[in-house]
Amino acid sequence: MKILKNILAYLFILVLAAACTQGIDPITPIKPGVDASAPVITIKYPAEGTKIQVNSMIASVNIQFEATDDIELKTISVSIDGKEITTYSQFKDYRRAVEEYVYDKLTNGAHVLSIIATDLEGKSTTSTVNFEKKPPYTALYAGELFYMPFDGDYMEKISFQNATKVGNPGFAGEGLKGTNAYKGATDGYLTFPMTGLKNAEFSAEFWYKLDASATRAGIISISPAGEDRTKGLRFFREGDATSQRFKLNVGTGAGEVWNDGGVVNLPANDWIHLAFTVSSTSCEVYINGKLAMSVPAGVIDWTGCESMTIASGAPNFIYWDHKSDLSTFDELRIFNKSLTPGEIQNIIQNDSPYKPKYSGEVFYMPFEGNGKELDSNTDATVVGAPSYTAGKVGQAYAGATDSYLEFPTTNLTKTSEISAVFWMKVNAVPDRAGILTMSPEDLTNAKYPTVQNLRTNGFRFFREGSAVSQQFKVNVGYGTGESWNDGGKMNPTLGKWVHLAFTVSGTSSIIYIDGVKTLESKLTAPIDWTGCDVLTIMSGVPRFTEWLHFSDLSLIDELRIFNKALTVDEVNAIMNAEK
Repeated sequence: MKILKNILAYLFILVLAAACTQGIDPITPIKPGVDASAPVITIKYPAEGTKIQVNSMIASVNIQFEATDDIELKTISVSIDGKEITTYSQFKDYRRAVEEYVYDKLTNGAHVLSIIATDLEGKSTTSTVNFEKKPPYTALYAGELFYMPFDGDYMEKISFQNATKVGNPGFAGEGLKGTNAYKGATDGYLTFPMTGLKNAEFSAEFWYKLDASATRAGIISISPAGEDRTKGLRFFREGDATSQRFKLNVGTGAGEVWNDGGVVNLPANDWIHLAFTVSSTSCEVYINGKLAMSVPAGVIDWTGCESMTIASGAPNFIYWDHKSDLSTFDELRIFNKSLTPGEIQNIIQNDSPYKPKYSGEVFYMPFEGNGKELDSNTDATVVGAPSYTAGKVGQAYAGATDSYLEFPTTNLTKTSEISAVFWMKVNAVPDRAGILTMSPEDLTNAKYPTVQNLRTNGFRFFREGSAVSQQFKVNVGYGTGESWNDGGKMNPTLGKWVHLAFTVSGTSSIIYIDGVKTLESKLTAPIDWTGCDVLTIMSGVPRFTEWLHFSDLSLIDELRIFNKALTVDEVNAIMNAEK
């Protein structure tokens, strides 16, 4: 009996052992073999080129990596900018390590993460990535309250607050600036709280690539519940497959203001810049920096306007089908002031520097509220008190007594040929004036600085006449002498914009009025640029002051200068593009 009990106990132990090992794979010993290769490292985060931006001077980065070896890992060293921050020598799996390490002393600037893995035989591998911690965004422009670059997220960079995503909008994979842009989707949009954004004046500007598959859409909508247009504002578009009109509606409490804005013709495959401003006196819509329309307005009533919608009229402005916009948005900024045309032009130039539009173009000054030359991104020096007003295209320079612009000729290519084209609305009082002057200083008259009339170098484009007839002339210096071209005449009483152009080749000068050649004059030799270091715009002062060619009180717009003699076809092409 005792023997039987022992046998039963032994069998019971065997059953228990089998139960405990059920489902566990047996360990099969394997010979280590030859250590043939060095470890392999995969850095999961940060990736190459990662930009970390948080609202603090010191940040944390969660370093994530994997290291493997064919036989056995011995050590892993992690460094930032050459300084070791942690090491590993104990591994659960001696052939594979999956690790995370939070480094909480990351400062602003560029950094290099290095990970070195070493195996038992001393073979090592080093893997590195370059990444950057960017400082918190600082507003670039006066009055800027809100900046959303859409670089792969919906974060507003001043408040570091994320917009709320509705539906499934996404990203375009590229942007006008930065790494990405917002791409709309059906029933998709963003919302953002209006805390701190409700001011007496309001402006928004952004870049936009139009998708007109939805022929009308809301773009920026700030409305109270109940489709109430007497509060807040709504910027939207309407049209068809051939053109789209951008409009603005503003609620003033007692009523509403409509601005029918301007039209963009389709297909519009390129980025366009859109902006609107609202002050207590007017609301304005700009397209590509040009004023499309300005209408009287009043102070915005923000009652009940707690949220802004981006890329849709939803949820409070959806009638007339102003729903989600499938277009692409980039670089959205909001301001607590009414932006001037010059400020809008400055933002455009900073985001997307101007590229010459025509062959040989070396100078372009559109006079959009300032005297900035866009090809060199250089501001002219302002003398006196000129102003800016509605022009042929957007804004125009408005002359004033003893006023003009001075621009250094360093960036102008002084070749043997030159041309200038522009629009002008002539004010015949005074009855003569300098318009464009590139003259040397007359050193022989240094004792009499008001007498500057050395005409053997550079050029002088000016006008002379009466209240009913103005004649445009150009004088060209070729070193040893000068050539006069008495051009053509126009009637200033008509009060219309006139397109003016002059060209200088190696052999002649030509003046055009409204695209028609009025006179060609021969040159004995090519133009001589000696001493011509300043271009004066809208005056003969200070170097062409005889015969009373002082400041011009006329309007001038869209000034372009070329380093070649334009043909009549080129002059007309430029004129017709701006009509």
